[in-house]
Formats: sequence, C-alpha cells, structure tokens
Amino acid sequence: MTLSREDVMTVLAAVKTPSGGSLVSDDVIRALVVESGNVRFVIEAANPDQARGLAPAQAAAESALRAAGAISVSVVMTAHEAKAPPKLTIGGHPAPHQGGPQKVSGIDRIIAVGSGKGGVGKSTVASNLAVALAREGRRVGLLDADIYGPSQPRMMGVSKRPASPDGKLIEPLHAHGVTVMSIGLMLKEDEAVIWRGPMLMGALQQLLTQVLWGKLDVLVIDLPPGTGDVQLSLAQRTQLTGAIVVSTPQDVALLDAKKALDMFQKLKVPVLGLIENMSTYICPNCGHEAHIFGHGGVAVEAARLNLPYLGELPLNLDVRLAGDAGEPIAATDSPLAEPYRRLARRLIDGGMG
Repeated sequence: MTLSREDVMTVLAAVKTPSGGSLVSDDVIRALVVESGNVRFVIEAANPDQARGLAPAQAAAESALRAAGAISVSVVMTAHEAKAPPKLTIGGHPAPHQGGPQKVSGIDRIIAVGSGKGGVGKSTVASNLAVALAREGRRVGLLDADIYGPSQPRMMGVSKRPASPDGKLIEPLHAHGVTVMSIGLMLKEDEAVIWRGPMLMGALQQLLTQVLWGKLDVLVIDLPPGTGDVQLSLAQRTQLTGAIVVSTPQDVALLDAKKALDMFQKLKVPVLGLIENMSTYICPNCGHEAHIFGHGGVAVEAARLNLPYLGELPLNLDVRLAGDAGEPIAATDSPLAEPYRRLARRLIDGGMG
C-alpha cells in the first residue's frame, strides 16, 4: 500500500507533543512531500527550547510512519533563533556635530543648573526647582547630567532601569510630576563611571536626544560641578535658555562660582541668575538664626556683576532628609517648600519657566 498525503497527516495527528496537542494541531509541520512511499517534512519550532522538547515527537513520528508503510522517512527539525533583548550601550564617541547649538525636539526651554564646585547643594536645588515648576502647572523634565556623581535617582525616588524596546530610544521615568532621566538609572548604584571625555560626550548626547522626553515646557539639567567637558559640550551642541549658578556664601565657594559664571559668559549662555544656598540656619530647638557659611555674599556678587539675584535658600535638616528619602521638599506642603515655589514663579514670570 502506498501512503498518501492524507495518510501521513493522519499518522502525524496521532503523535503527541509536550503541549498536550499533536504535531498537526500544534501546526509545526512544514514542507511535507510524499512521493512513492518516501516521506519528507520539516518540524518548525518557535525557538530552541521548543525544538528540544519536540525531539521525542520527531522520533515517534519517524517510527509511526515506517510502521504505517513508508519506505523512507526524512524529518528535519528547525528552530527560529532566539532574539536577545535590545541592548542599549551608554557612552562612546558622540555623533559628528555641525553647525551651532541645536534645539531639542519637543522641549521649549532648557535651564542648566551649575556650580563652580561640589557640595553647594546644586542637585538639591535642581530637583526641587523641577518639582516646584511642575506644581505650578508646567510640563517639566529633569536630566541628571552629573555623569560621575548622579544623585537625582535617589533625590527623586526612582530606581527602575529605563526601558529601551528598540535598543535606541530610552523611556524615562516619572516622579512627582516630573519626567526624569539619569545615567545613574543605567548603572548599578555603587558602580563607578570611569570614562574619558569622548565617553562623557556620547552619554550626554544620548541622554538629550535618545530619551523620549515628549512635549516639555522646560527641561532642568543638573550639571556636574566645575567647568569641564560636559558643560562645554552641552553649550556647543544645545540651545540653552539659560543657566542658574548655585553657590554658598563663603569666599571659597564664591571664587569658584565666579569661574562658572565666566564659563557661561564665554560660551554665550545667558545667566538667569544666582542663588545663595545654605544661606541661614535656624536652630530647631531654640530658634536662633545662624549664618554658618556667612551670609549675603552671593547677593553682593550678583549686584557687582549686574546679574539677577534669585534669592536665598536655607540650610535645613528636613530638606536633606526629604532628598534622601526620594521626596523633594518642594513636593510637600512644608513651609520649606515656599522658597522653591518663589523661585519657580520668578522664572515663570520672567518667561523662563
């Protein structure tokens, strides 16, 4: 008796698979050829794991077809290659850049928050300013460009690794009404960034142009301290609405703040104003007001340089605790949020927020 195609399919319909179905009901039979008692076909698995699971069914099919009268049986197993999830590499040489500073699509204004030195509370100001602007009804993004010392994930209370479905575009996170992105979200919390200049530039370019920011009224950028590669690259490549310089009142901090101001002026970035952080300290026990780092030095310097003085911010334990807990003080109804609300309203009234 010569086997027909229908006979072969009937035999294969009786061969069970790990799914509980059969080779026919699972629809894995391909390229079936039945000629003069010779049977050839392919079992097409969805992936290598399924192919391994179908191996006993392959052997059973060969035996059953021979028992049914097939002269020869040739069965080939194939499997689709398992696709690795898209891998996003951060850092590397930036793409070639021609022309002057460019706008970032969908973002109306970009405000850089900088300082001449570390430890003056620049990141605290940046996170609270972003939240305060959002509470004033603005669509706000916060980019942590402090590549070596990213702190915004902790301050904004986000830790999930951003998704990148295609390995190119990055989906940012959201907290306290703000769209947030930081290099710190792409690394382990205790992992050091040991990069030379080109890697920094590549990372900054990715964080600006490959993040799905959406439509924003303002993007606040938390810059690294000092006057280095990140600041230079940002100013040369990106149209900045302006920069805010944060300093504490003492002479050493002011000396470094002047260097930051000089840098922004040389790079033709408008300076929106200066902020005196840690300006006063109120003892929570007795109410005594102390000026631990001095007082008023930033206001004097702003007047001397004919630059706006945006106000003073207190040194307060609750502000630090709020940042450490991932809830910026500006996200609360604490009286300590009021200076940041005033700062946000001042920027909005000036058309900068």
